[in-house]
Amino acid sequence: MHVTPPNWATLAEQAVMHLCNLIRLDTSNPPGNEAIAAEYVARLLTAHEITPVVIETAPQRSNVVARLKGDGSAAPLLLYFHTDVVPVERDKWTVDPFGGVVRDGYVYGRGAIDMKGIGAMQLAVFLEIANAVRQGKLTPRRDLILAATADEESDANQGIGVLAEKHPDLLQAEYALSEFGGFSAHINGKRFYPIQAAEKGNVWMRIIAHGQPGHASIPTPENAVVKLASALAKLAHARFPARVTQTAHAYLSTLADNIGGKQGVALRAWLDMDALREVPIQRVLGNSALAAELHAITHDTVTPTGLRAGYKTNVIPSEAEATLDCRTLPGTSADSMVKFIQQLLGEDHHSLKFVVDSSTSAVEFPTQTPLFKLIVHTLQRHDPAGIPTPYMMSGGTDAKHLARLGTTCYGFSPLQLSSNENIFELVHGHDERIPISALAWGVRVLYEVVASWICTP
Repeated sequence: MHVTPPNWATLAEQAVMHLCNLIRLDTSNPPGNEAIAAEYVARLLTAHEITPVVIETAPQRSNVVARLKGDGSAAPLLLYFHTDVVPVERDKWTVDPFGGVVRDGYVYGRGAIDMKGIGAMQLAVFLEIANAVRQGKLTPRRDLILAATADEESDANQGIGVLAEKHPDLLQAEYALSEFGGFSAHINGKRFYPIQAAEKGNVWMRIIAHGQPGHASIPTPENAVVKLASALAKLAHARFPARVTQTAHAYLSTLADNIGGKQGVALRAWLDMDALREVPIQRVLGNSALAAELHAITHDTVTPTGLRAGYKTNVIPSEAEATLDCRTLPGTSADSMVKFIQQLLGEDHHSLKFVVDSSTSAVEFPTQTPLFKLIVHTLQRHDPAGIPTPYMMSGGTDAKHLARLGTTCYGFSPLQLSSNENIFELVHGHDERIPISALAWGVRVLYEVVASWICTP
């Protein structure tokens, strides 16, 4: 359908303004303090004659939900973003990480990419559509819902998970759009646009080794630290079997058909020949960032991320502990992950204790849908040389909470980045930043997708 376009330059300026303002609100998690961001969003909505619903799930942990009404002839669309960010090491930044600094064509600050930049685009689009509806320029059939929520960057669950459980009516939608996809990724001179349709689950757990305490001057094989170190060394060299899900297969197929050369041929062979699946993908593609990414989305993985043991140099402790970040493919449960790790460790696992602190299941959504096709066509119209593709994320987002409501979730936060910009190097990094040109391109693409979809029968 035809969508009356807004002033694109003004829309981009609004997105930049919202981003700078959001960055200046320190919502580092922990502790979160997302109430200050919720207040900003609620104030904006109210100024545009939209009544927000603000729900505090814990002290200073606030969530905002707003709705633009359609005629009810089609199911709602949800835009959602989290307002918390990861902490910073201030001394490693060249600018104030909470200054919302604009410099050399970029907006700098924690959350510029993950995900206040995306939130700023969603805010700008939501408010622009509200203006267009009031002026009679758009006649939506679907409700458009906006949710700005707390606590995505930890597992305390004070955000959208609580809303989905206790206030599902606020969020119920056929489709939802959020992070982390629609950005350009440059591979072998080609520009791809991965659209997230699946994400891995996680199992956060601890391995605890017990041993015989004593004086460190007398070594013992019952040293808990040594037992733990031996187990971690085994895990570091362990190989999990390859498993290619539907979304991962679509992504790998698109790459194989388009990157060309030996890598393209090798990737196609690895994908199509079961026998080759036993060969590490790094050996097939070479030890590259691409190979590491493709390995992650075709295997369950285990990464040690923390160690704790001992209290004095000359004392052998009775206990040593490691934290593990395990990422699971669809179909792998927390229990099966623990059992597989125990199998990898062999007899050594009997002297270890395994404690699962939290877990979420992987999610995978269909891509043969009208909305996914609209996203693909809109990206192709704005970048005819670009190659949209379904994508599985190796990490996780809040989509897992909405999946319980039956919502189909896509990571779609469009950004057109230059060939020397890697989004994964910017996320959670020092001097996190977003190009203003990428933001301006992305907010236009997002507007066209959202406005077209909510007005489609």
